[in-house]
Amino acid sequence: MDGRVMVFAPSPLLTVTVEDLGGEPDLHLHAGGQGVWQARMIASLGVPVALCAALGGEVGQVLRHLLGENGIEHVQAPVTARNGAYVHDRRSEERQEIADVPGDPLSRHELDAVYETALLQGIRSTVSILSGPSDRRTVPAEVYRRLAADLRSNGCVVVADLAGERLNAVLEGGLDLVKVSHEELLDDGRADSEDAEALVRGMRSLRDEGAETVVLSRADDPALILAEGEVWEAHMPRLHPVDPRGAGDSMTGAIAAELAVGTPLKDAIKVGAAAGALNVTRHGLGSSSGPGVRELAELVELRSWGGP
Repeated sequence: MDGRVMVFAPSPLLTVTVEDLGGEPDLHLHAGGQGVWQARMIASLGVPVALCAALGGEVGQVLRHLLGENGIEHVQAPVTARNGAYVHDRRSEERQEIADVPGDPLSRHELDAVYETALLQGIRSTVSILSGPSDRRTVPAEVYRRLAADLRSNGCVVVADLAGERLNAVLEGGLDLVKVSHEELLDDGRADSEDAEALVRGMRSLRDEGAETVVLSRADDPALILAEGEVWEAHMPRLHPVDPRGAGDSMTGAIAAELAVGTPLKDAIKVGAAAGALNVTRHGLGSSSGPGVRELAELVELRSWGGP
């Protein structure tokens, strides 16, 4: 079955990292941000993906060149608001932040242009992912509520990977699937502890608020999935982490990619769990190979959760 994914990434980042190469500094420039990492994972699985983003300023000019990598179709809305960037030094075991420059808020007219672009691309797609901006000032939460509602009312499957006020907003619009971490569930006050029973109660709260399926990542513990009235745990082999950042984004991207091509939900979640696990073994976020992810997915086991 043919499928396509639209990723709403309103303000991508320029990421600059310094690595060690034989005792000498090695500089890497990439497009980054939650939506970019999700799109990269989708493209690696061979599923067409359109990244809807606003680009402006000198950083935006650099991002225009970088976003064409990895088979991602970039649908841009030119703006005057500048994109953000960060510089990290990864030559030691601990990542060190050298600089972090947030993106500018989008103006009213710029928001209208970005919204229209994402809406039209989403309607043309099978699945849409709503991802968050790097800075909360960039896009108001209300934009997410309207976009989720408009896409669903036009037959698009809507997946969200959000937290806080933006999660609350998209729940009002309605979601087919939401992916959250246990830390986000705690921060949002939907769970009062890391105990599995408390987390499942929080997941059921998300379902009651408007999400049909809830996927909860729990760092080193098996992910929890609430779907069709059941709760499952995703178990897979342990892998030694190199960089744990971006595992959740890889998971979300892989699930959306599989749903877009008609993969049943349980099998899509297995692929997502494999993508998240494999991502931590690499330095590049969302850079796991598609064949490797699908091979590892065969080792993922979904077990019925034994709690109440």
